[in-house]
Amino acid sequence: IDTVKQTILEAIEVGYRHFDTAALYQTEQPLGEAISDALRLGLIKSRDELFITSKLWCSDAHHDCVLPALKKTLKNLKLEYLDLYLIHWPVSVKPGEYDLPVKKKDLVPIDLKSVWEAMEECQALGLTKSIGVSNFSCKKLETILSTAKIPPAVNQVEMNPMWQQKKLRKFCDEKGILIQSYSPLGAKGTLWGTNRVLECELLKEIAQAKGKSLAQVCLRWAYEQGVCVLVKSFNKERMKQNLDIFDWNLSAEESRKISQLPQCKGFPAGEFVSDDGPYKSLEELWDGEI
Repeated sequence: IDTVKQTILEAIEVGYRHFDTAALYQTEQPLGEAISDALRLGLIKSRDELFITSKLWCSDAHHDCVLPALKKTLKNLKLEYLDLYLIHWPVSVKPGEYDLPVKKKDLVPIDLKSVWEAMEECQALGLTKSIGVSNFSCKKLETILSTAKIPPAVNQVEMNPMWQQKKLRKFCDEKGILIQSYSPLGAKGTLWGTNRVLECELLKEIAQAKGKSLAQVCLRWAYEQGVCVLVKSFNKERMKQNLDIFDWNLSAEESRKISQLPQCKGFPAGEFVSDDGPYKSLEELWDGEI
């Protein structure tokens, strides 16, 4: 926990202002401590300088659990409000546990309409400034939009040069929903991540020609797509590199080549698929967008 806290403080020092956490990650408390320290040390003048996102875990994706879950998150963070609160997955499991993988026997159908109503209530109460979703397909967004009083502000999804999400981005663009890209480098080192992005020959060539790192090329590419990019690093030098993507750009030819890379989803999330559960196949979970 101390490492996480220290890393966040370094990130604030380097210039980062958006921090993304979730009930599942168990980083809410260290993030809250880091924010308190940053204020005390004068790294930031007020909490308003930061943009804090957290997420509702599947075990709380039930109408009556949403508000208590957000209150618990705010208590962990020692904050009065979030800037953005997201439904982590279009999945519900029986209340009580914060685990991934979830227990397949605990998977239950999610009532998107009533869960979204509870999210809207959180915003109405001022406990979060915006609400959104994560890992949602076009079809599941349609379901929410069909009854929502407040449309989702954001859909946070896996996105990188090897999984560009063109259909979803077009849909969200038309509906005024901002895409946030997680795993912009392919999430090497996570349980499900791959080296596909970091070992892509085309990206290596572009990086070499530009005198940039491959990571910087991926981040610049995502930035040029008009999405919000989430980066993760415990290394201060790399944090600085990840910010160094604003004073150069990719040529039209480089962008065209990237747009033609073969596509493959890194995290299919088979954990949420079960013969007895609400999603019996990956097709159903992603509505064929895979």
